[in-house]
Amino acid sequence: MKWLGEFVDPGVGIKDFVAGMTMSGSKVEGYEVEGGELQNIVMGKVLSVEKHPNADTLFICKIDAGGAEPLQIVTGADNVVPGAMVPVARDNSVVHGGKKIKKGKLRGELSEGMLCSLEELGLTLGDFPYAMEDGIFLVEEDCQIGQPVQEAIGLNDTMVEFEITSNRPDCLSVIGLAREAACTWGKTITVAKPRVKGGAGDVNDLLKVRVENPQLCLRYSAAAVKNVRIGPSPRWLRERLRASGVRPINNIVDITNYVMLEYGQPMHAFDLKHVSGAQIVVRSARDGETITTLDGVERTLSPEMLVIADEAAPSAVAGVMGGEFSGIYDDTQVVIFESACFDGPSVRMTAKKLGMRTESSGRFEKGLDPENCMPALLRACELVELLGAGDVCDGVIDVRNPPAEPRRITVTPEWVNGFLGSDIPWERMVSILESLEFQVEGNVVIPPSFRGDVELKADVAEEIARIYGYNNIPSTPMRGKAEGIISPQQKFEREIAALLTAQGCYEIVTYSFISPKGYDRIGLPADSSLRKSVVISNPLGEDTSVMRTTAIPSMLDVLARNYNNRAPEAALYEIATRYVPTEDGKLPDEIKQVMIGLYGGDNDFYTLKGIVEALLAKAGVAGEYRRVEDNPTFHPGRCAMVTVGDTVLGILGEVHPQVCENYDIGAKAYLAELNLAELFAARTVELKVRDLPRFPASTRDLALVADEETPVGEMQKAIADVAGSILEKLELFDVYRGKQVGEGKKSVAYSLTLRANDRTLTDEECDRTVQKILKKLGEIGVELRG
Repeated sequence: MKWLGEFVDPGVGIKDFVAGMTMSGSKVEGYEVEGGELQNIVMGKVLSVEKHPNADTLFICKIDAGGAEPLQIVTGADNVVPGAMVPVARDNSVVHGGKKIKKGKLRGELSEGMLCSLEELGLTLGDFPYAMEDGIFLVEEDCQIGQPVQEAIGLNDTMVEFEITSNRPDCLSVIGLAREAACTWGKTITVAKPRVKGGAGDVNDLLKVRVENPQLCLRYSAAAVKNVRIGPSPRWLRERLRASGVRPINNIVDITNYVMLEYGQPMHAFDLKHVSGAQIVVRSARDGETITTLDGVERTLSPEMLVIADEAAPSAVAGVMGGEFSGIYDDTQVVIFESACFDGPSVRMTAKKLGMRTESSGRFEKGLDPENCMPALLRACELVELLGAGDVCDGVIDVRNPPAEPRRITVTPEWVNGFLGSDIPWERMVSILESLEFQVEGNVVIPPSFRGDVELKADVAEEIARIYGYNNIPSTPMRGKAEGIISPQQKFEREIAALLTAQGCYEIVTYSFISPKGYDRIGLPADSSLRKSVVISNPLGEDTSVMRTTAIPSMLDVLARNYNNRAPEAALYEIATRYVPTEDGKLPDEIKQVMIGLYGGDNDFYTLKGIVEALLAKAGVAGEYRRVEDNPTFHPGRCAMVTVGDTVLGILGEVHPQVCENYDIGAKAYLAELNLAELFAARTVELKVRDLPRFPASTRDLALVADEETPVGEMQKAIADVAGSILEKLELFDVYRGKQVGEGKKSVAYSLTLRANDRTLTDEECDRTVQKILKKLGEIGVELRG
């Protein structure tokens, strides 16, 4: 914020600043006050230093920290001398990393705090090169006794973090954000034009530049500095770099980083003695050519990549990283500053292919402004003279393509207001555009060169809207007829979801891609058609490498996660999609499934079956259940297929113990998987309403004995088929197994409600119906219990 203040004063507090910048289109992620974690640390003067009487490596210091009495502090550092100014962490203070400091005794002597090194303040030698890395920080800055350390050493800037979208590379700079702040708050931005004295000879006598690939190098500018004097940068520059997250190195390197942050233009500085033939050639890499980059890695290049080379070999990968000999050394005498503009897509592809994304490539790949190269280069030369880092040569080398014609966009106030639903005066529109450095000639708007993202009149309207304030544009009804409707399938899906929620199930959402090992874990045979999955060509990992053909592994993963997090019970559902490959190998068929999973508590097979029956009743479907013995995912005999006629709706049952073990589920688990499309197709579209019954009902109870293996559903179907329309209700109210019915047998008791719509049923009619039912049941081995 101090750096920003050099160009514009927003005139508001930090909270208003971040809110206003976000509303005008520069989204703020957050802000942080530098040195904010440091508490109760002040500057103190060392009055005396004495040896500790009980320890050879400790010293007792008397420190004037601005209090009524000097503090006694024990330290192990041997660089503390009387008269030095040091950071003092007093009693109940906090140093870098959140460590709390309290007074106490060290080897029997009272220590009322701690003297701080660079590390305790969160600093490095790059921030204060004169300090001792392993000793107490002896501050040479102009400071006062008792002054907070943040003020004394300039550790009190405010850093604001922005989320810059890829279409606004101009905002990847302090000047770019200052321009946005000036527009947001109606202030004037002041950017001084760089002034360079020069006088150290002509750069053209030192260096030649040839661009062989102008399609990928839009502009290449260079300047030279003689008699380079390598040293630390001044404190103000180091402070700004540190606050921006850049480690200070030396004055020349710091200048290139500083200009990149200030102007948004990546720069490179290299030693002229490592440029063979004193000539720079910007060309395409040769097939198989290699370069060892600054990080010490040898990289193989290919012809689509652009390199900066000399007469002998490549010295840098254009826009990405320099070579191992393209840096600055202690004995460097002549430095060449490079400020270039490379093709964004080319830089991105090169960085991706080489597996190296840098601060420089991250800027170039978004498409930088060629017109920014020269101001940035001159600013670097100006800083060299300001810092006394060398003698700047006269002139610059500038090889460039012809400047692009400015884009001209015709816009009328009527169109903008109609597009935005606003009533902004044309004068206000012009004022906003000019504050953004757009030119307005009548109804023609000319964006500045750094706004390559503004191409259409809608883009111009957006610029006006964001600065005018979206909150200042009134809400207006949509023009035309806009009807938002949902399809019958969507409505049905929502009804099913609402019903499952009402049944006590929580909705989950899982990934559609899974690991192929999921099929092994649910026990699918090797030849199962469900193993034929769509394989993802660029998966995040093996665990997400195929599109699922069944949602069972996904549901079991979530049940297992809940169980292993000690949830005593769970009832979950998902409207999941499974992907079935097609014979033509193109896009797979996407089939929606209703997936239900339970474990723990009172949940059992009948709980799950009750949920499924409620779901079928909601759809108006009379489902039938058929025992399944051979599904490897489910417990044999505790699994059923749900059908409507010849159509299979799905399956439900208890999960096989081995499958539960595979997922580390230590409780009985239950799953149901139903085909949503088949359920939708089988639903009852129209509900039939009937009058309240006018005639009384008759009831009969039947206690039946059947083999253990006889499905109850088969018995119920036989009863319903025989009784026909007079069967109003059939209710199972008891199942008994024991000695009285014999081994391998079970007693099943039903209550039948019989009623006719046109008459009162006689006892004889009811009895005849019951006899017919018993006869039918006898055909499947079911008898009346004696």
